[in-house]
Amino acid sequence: MNRRPTPPPPAETHRNLLTDRPELYELRFPDPESTAARWAEAMLRAHGAGPEVLDLGCGTGRDAEWLHRVAGRTVTGLDSSEAMIAHARSRHPGPAYHVGDMRHFALPGRFDAVLCLDSALLHCHTNEDLDALFGRIRRQLRPGGLLVAEMRNGAFFLGRTELLDAPSLDSVTHEGVTLTSRTVLWIDHAAQLLRRTRSWAGDDGAPPVEQHSAWRLLFPQELRHLLAHHGFTVLALHDRPGPRTDPPWADGGRPADAVGTPGTPGTAETAVTAETPDTADGDRLHLVARLESPAGKGS
Repeated sequence: MNRRPTPPPPAETHRNLLTDRPELYELRFPDPESTAARWAEAMLRAHGAGPEVLDLGCGTGRDAEWLHRVAGRTVTGLDSSEAMIAHARSRHPGPAYHVGDMRHFALPGRFDAVLCLDSALLHCHTNEDLDALFGRIRRQLRPGGLLVAEMRNGAFFLGRTELLDAPSLDSVTHEGVTLTSRTVLWIDHAAQLLRRTRSWAGDDGAPPVEQHSAWRLLFPQELRHLLAHHGFTVLALHDRPGPRTDPPWADGGRPADAVGTPGTPGTAETAVTAETPDTADGDRLHLVARLESPAGKGS
């Protein structure tokens, strides 16, 4: 059933209900243990990143705030949603937050690491968008700086349809209203996009809300090629575990099926210094890449 679904009944159209109402996003996608931020910090520490971090697509700011408050990093967050940034400033203070497009932003100074979590990178849909993004990241990173990213895995959909076969339903209750979502995913092969149609219906009698979004489907070797073109060396690229895998990454864990575990067992560093096979069977992909210094490039 890897086809575009039949359009749902007419509904009020929003750009993204969860983006427009960030408190709903945090209810719909809770992270009470700060797993995403702890995973990112483990990657940063294991690969020796300095203290200044840029969180691209920072969303509600909860990961940026944890890295600032708990890990003691100097964090800047950037997101294209004014509502998300307003929420971050009021609910997750500490980092410096900016509204901007990840393809065209320009911030003062340079950073030791750039984070791009929860498929934020995949909102760049075209090759031109991706080149613009990686070019901006390259300009904002110090030589030797890290790019740490977590995203959907395009390779998962090669012959796999379980996420595409049927609508998924979910509910969240906010301020006494229960909102139920119906989500359908389908693949736009020509554009290499995973498209999503999601409709929301509340039990308060309000008209339903429909939203449309999409993610670029990147394959591991394609991603390696893009990064090399922009001066990055891939240090780790694998499917699991991570903050959104099942089971999720945990402190002291290690990549699935890793062989050899240098370092002290039970430490966060062990999870990423172990020799990691390039497995890409799962639906998430995890990346750590280092920007080469000019002196380190070939002539």
